[in-house]
Amino acid sequence: MAGRIVIFGATGYTGRHTAERLVESGVRPVLAARNVERVRALGDELGGLEVAVADVGRPESVRDLVGAGDVLVATVGPFTRWGDPAVEAAIAAGAHYLDSTGESAFIRRVFEHFGPRAEAAGIGMVTAFGFDWVPGNIAGALALREAGEGARRVRIGYFSPGEIKGSGGTMATIATSTFESGFAWRDGRLVTERMAKRYSTFEVNGRERPAISVGSSEHFALPRLQPGLREVDSYLGWFGPASRPMQAMSAVAAAATAIPGMRSGLQSLAGRFVKGSTGGPDAEVRAKSGSYAVATAYDDSGRELAEVRVEGGNAYDFTFGILAWGARTAAAGGLTGSGALGPADGFGVDELEAGCREAGLTRVG
Repeated sequence: MAGRIVIFGATGYTGRHTAERLVESGVRPVLAARNVERVRALGDELGGLEVAVADVGRPESVRDLVGAGDVLVATVGPFTRWGDPAVEAAIAAGAHYLDSTGESAFIRRVFEHFGPRAEAAGIGMVTAFGFDWVPGNIAGALALREAGEGARRVRIGYFSPGEIKGSGGTMATIATSTFESGFAWRDGRLVTERMAKRYSTFEVNGRERPAISVGSSEHFALPRLQPGLREVDSYLGWFGPASRPMQAMSAVAAAATAIPGMRSGLQSLAGRFVKGSTGGPDAEVRAKSGSYAVATAYDDSGRELAEVRVEGGNAYDFTFGILAWGARTAAAGGLTGSGALGPADGFGVDELEAGCREAGLTRVG
């Protein structure tokens, strides 16, 4: 019997749209948020859904949301600040877990800190299950499968062609992530590496597009699919001509945060000006941009072995759709394995590719 799907942060931008996608597919999720009036109104609007009140400031209220076999979808961010209670609740209850984070520091925390506990609890935990960072995971998994055992390096780039307007949650993620340490898969092991340490360019629809390096779930997940993989390079191309200035700013931030106590102070200052979920672009604005990712696998000598490109609609719409697909699939028993999982090893490469298609992202090369 399928477990319940509980959306924590349902009245926020991502939570609301994910709930709508689930209802459209015939699923009736439980909606949870901290404001009782808003969550009740949303539940009524979506057809009389069950609602619950939970707040990260009261972790016991989050633990009360789920039971064994349920699926908890967490959309309350920034996750480095507010993400732990939902993860703890899933582990304590024996519930599967998905979240919408794009934050490098939180991804690392899920894999390294919470992953062993999730494995002991027998639950699957898939972090960063949205545009950050599913497209690169599926493109990378397909490229590595086609490249075969000779693949030693994979290079991934993320882009959003068209006009981009970020949600409040996205802006909060960028603000807090600027002062966090990043990471990368280098020489067959995970190493700490500042965000934007590396700069590269990619050909996207006939144009060279700049991008900066970023810590993403691919650094943890793809080496599991190809044990001989020595290097994972993941790049974010959202910043266009500002990529070089972002790289310089990252270097300054890294130097500043090396001073004891400076990191928390800067993050607190950033939090005063960027306030998390404050809504996001409407459907008309979202339609002005798209989502695009490319993954290329190489051998030891740098020879290209395989390349996969995926493309679709707006990055936010993809996030809503893939979260809804993942929640439904996990509730029906389609999340395999336990512990902190990558999208491909958690759901299977072919199954994930089908889920991406349902969410509007398809292979184009």
